[in-house]
Amino acid sequence: CPAEAVDHMPCEDPRRNSQLSREMNFYRERHCPLPEETPLCLIPPPSGYKIPVPWPESLHKIWHANMPYNKIADRKGHQGWMKREGEYFTFPGGGTMFPGGAGQYIEKLSQYVPLNGGTLRTALDMGCGVASFGGTLLSQGILALSFAPRDSHKSQIQFALERGVPAFVAMLGTRRLPFPAFSFDLVHCSRCLIPFTGYNATYFIEVDRLLRPGGYLVISGPPVQWPKQDKEWADLQAVARALCYELIAVDGNTVIWKKPVGDSCLATQNEFGLELCDESDPPSDAWYYKLKKCVTRPSAKGEYALGTIAKWPERLTKVPSRAIVMKNGLDVFEADARRWARRVAYYRDSLNLKLKSPAVRNVMDMNAFFGGFAAALASDPVWVMNVIPARKPLTLDVIYDRGLIGVYHDWCEPFSTYPRTYDFIHVSGIESIKRGSSKSRCSLVDLMVEMDRILRPEGKVLIRDSPEVLDKVARMAHAVRWSSSIHDKEPESHGREKILVATKS
Repeated sequence: CPAEAVDHMPCEDPRRNSQLSREMNFYRERHCPLPEETPLCLIPPPSGYKIPVPWPESLHKIWHANMPYNKIADRKGHQGWMKREGEYFTFPGGGTMFPGGAGQYIEKLSQYVPLNGGTLRTALDMGCGVASFGGTLLSQGILALSFAPRDSHKSQIQFALERGVPAFVAMLGTRRLPFPAFSFDLVHCSRCLIPFTGYNATYFIEVDRLLRPGGYLVISGPPVQWPKQDKEWADLQAVARALCYELIAVDGNTVIWKKPVGDSCLATQNEFGLELCDESDPPSDAWYYKLKKCVTRPSAKGEYALGTIAKWPERLTKVPSRAIVMKNGLDVFEADARRWARRVAYYRDSLNLKLKSPAVRNVMDMNAFFGGFAAALASDPVWVMNVIPARKPLTLDVIYDRGLIGVYHDWCEPFSTYPRTYDFIHVSGIESIKRGSSKSRCSLVDLMVEMDRILRPEGKVLIRDSPEVLDKVARMAHAVRWSSSIHDKEPESHGREKILVATKS
C-alpha cells in the first residue's frame, strides 16, 4: 500500500465517513467499503518503526517513531495524558478528570466501589483517551476494555494498544455496542461526553443493557454538578431513578450508581416513557443491531449478578449459568477447558511458542467459542481479545461471565483496530469463520491481508485447520511475506487438524 496508508482502518476511514449523516454520530460508527473497493495491498510500517517497548515498561513509555503524532501530547500534556520525551512518548497516567493521575482517582473511587478482592473483574471504559484508567486498573486485577472513536484525538486507541492496554475503536451512535447483555461489572465514563439522557435516554439504556445486575456505573465530568448543566444533571439523575439505580455517592464531579439485582423495577409511569423490551427481544444480539428504546430484562433469578457470580479468579474455571442453558452445556464447557489447557501446553512445550515472553502482550483469538484458549493463558502477562464471529453461536456472554473480554465481529469485514496492534493472532478453524450457513462468503486472501494489517512486524500467527485448508493458507502466507511452517497437532487430540505457525517479516 502507499506510505500514507500507514494507519489505515478500512471501516473507520474519515475521508469516506465524513460525508455520512451526523445524526446520533452515525458518521463515526463502522462503515466498511465493499471488498471490491478495498485495495489488496499490505500496509507498511512508518519509517523508523521499532519493535514495541515490551510490557510492562510499555504502560509508561512507547517509541515516538511508531506513531509520530504529537497532537495529543501538545493539547493534553498539561493534563498528564502523555508527553514527548526524546525518542519516547511517556504516559504519566493522567486524564482530563484526573490530571493528578489515574492512581489517585481510582483510590477515590475505591471508597465507594469494591475495586479489589475480585468482586469486580470486567470493566468498560467509554471515551477512554489513551486508556490510563484501564491501564491502572490492571494492577487491581480488573480487566477493562477501553474504547473511543477515531476522532479529533487522532490515534488515542493506537496509543492505548501500543501501551499494551485492551482497547478498540468504537462509537456509541445508532447501534448497540458489539457486546452481549450484562457483560460488564463496572462501566466508566470520564468526560466521555456521551449524551446519556438525549434521544429519550437511549444511551443510558444501552449502558444498562451492558451492565451486570449489581454492577457499578461511574460518570465523571459533565453534566455531574457541572456549571450551566443543571437540567442535564437533573435528567441524568431522573433516568437512574426510573431504573431504580441506587445512588452510592456524588463526590465533586463524579457520580456512582449501583444497578439493582433481580426483576426490573421499571415503573409504568416515568418521565422518559421507558418500557421493558419484549420477551422476544434478543438482549445479546449486537452486531449491526439498531439501538432499542426499551430496557433489557434481566433474569429474575439473578444468577449472573455480582454477588452471586464467583469472584475472580474462581470465576475463570466455574461453569457459568449462561453456558449451562446450551445443549449439554456443562459437559461441553468442561471438555473445552481441558482441551485448551492441553493444546496451550503443547504450543509452549513442543512448538516452542514463547507466550510468556516480553514480546507478546496483545493477543487475539479470532474464533474464541467459550474463551478456552484465553483461559489457558490466564497466568501469563498477556491479555486476549476474544472474538466471536457474528454468524456463529453467540457465546460471548459465557466469556464475560468467566471474567474475560471480547467482541462480536464478522471476519468478512475488517476489524476495528489500527494496523500493527497485535503481537499474536490465534485462529482455530479459519475456514469456518468466513462461512455463512454453508458456503464461504468472502475470500481467504482478504482475510489474511486483514490479519497482516492487524499484526505487528515480527508478530506470530497460529492457525489450526484441516491439511487442505492449511496448504492454501501456507501458499498465501508466502504471498503476504510471512515465513510459515506446518506441524502435527498434539497427540491426544482427535481429528485431522494440523497447525500452521507463521511469523510476519
